[in-house]
Amino acid sequence: MKTKQGFIVTTIGLSVLISLSACSGMTSREKSTAVGAGVGGVAGAVLTGGSTAGAVGGAVVGGVVGNQVGK
Repeated sequence: MKTKQGFIVTTIGLSVLISLSACSGMTSREKSTAVGAGVGGVAGAVLTGGSTAGAVGGAVVGGVVGNQVGK
């Protein structure tokens, strides 16, 4: 079970990093928001055992935090 969770987290993390390479035209604040949402989504999914609601909630909270940090 932990191997599957680790694989999912690694896959999502790599997907976020690869997708950020397409963000070259974004401002620093927009990049921070995107990174925060990605990290929050992964963290929310891991903390809730793969729950969709946890992933979405984590992405929302992470996006807000990333937005504020990017100011």
